[in-house]
Amino acid sequence: MSDKILIADDEPEILEILKMLLSKEGYEVITARNGEEAVSLADPSIDLYLLDVNMPIMSGFAAGAKIREMSFAPIIFLTAYSGETDKYMGFSAGADDYIVKPFSHGELLMRIRALLRRSKDYSIRQSQRDEGSGGEYEGSSILYKDICLDLNSQTVIKEGNTIPLTYTEFKILELLLTHRKKIYSIENIYQSIWEEEAVGDGAIMVHIKNLRKKLGDSSRSPVYIKTAWGKGYYAD
Repeated sequence: MSDKILIADDEPEILEILKMLLSKEGYEVITARNGEEAVSLADPSIDLYLLDVNMPIMSGFAAGAKIREMSFAPIIFLTAYSGETDKYMGFSAGADDYIVKPFSHGELLMRIRALLRRSKDYSIRQSQRDEGSGGEYEGSSILYKDICLDLNSQTVIKEGNTIPLTYTEFKILELLLTHRKKIYSIENIYQSIWEEEAVGDGAIMVHIKNLRKKLGDSSRSPVYIKTAWGKGYYAD
């Protein structure tokens, strides 16, 4: 069965080009002309969302945040803005990747394939865990200090409150909590989770900031995700 991708862009020409490109690669493609339409078309059968940021009625960021409430499928934002603040807004809205225009078709396809592969690999490993793998897991959860990482819902429970995480945030936290005291550089995180070289755009650093914010952690005196200055991140 082909992977299903939803593309949302208010420019008909770009929408048609992306649809032709992805259809040619064997993907099943659904299109939306704005963020509101993208949200209305979102459903569990969609494997990846490709959202333009600057759309009428509802922006890509707003649409991504709404979609993230109902789906853990990877989200890629397409935008003309490359500033750190813009990237932070994108990842805060639930993005797994962020591509700045103009971009090559090859780069886009590479990012899509990588995210779909990561998502599928995660699903396979989670199914294996659910069948019983022992180790540091209690059933389908990881307990760490006052938080519980729920492997089924990809959420963190802290003081009775559920904290939803994006796919990438979840994978980073899971990696650190299952290999405590081991320091992971940004490159290590990419290679350990996704078995590929890092794309040097600062995305991992933004994900770490988002994780700390959601956990109520501080970069100056962190409780959960520690910084080894000049080396990387770890959980003690």
